[in-house]
Amino acid sequence: MIIATIVYGGGNTRSDCVIRNLSEGGAKIEVPSARTIPQSFDLMVPGHRVQHCRVAWRALREVGVQFMQSA
Repeated sequence: MIIATIVYGGGNTRSDCVIRNLSEGGAKIEVPSARTIPQSFDLMVPGHRVQHCRVAWRALREVGVQFMQSA
């Protein structure tokens, strides 16, 4: 279990999440409600660089994300 933070809205909105599954290209995260998570956001994990993500799929309390390459 990895505790992380979803950041969006120009950095003004933050939501805690739990990373349940992690790979080089993406992750499965658990959130209070998948409906409230935007299509793209930054994922902050303490001790790691910020990772820009795009939602690949949604379930009730889970979101699958793809890590996007930095520009």
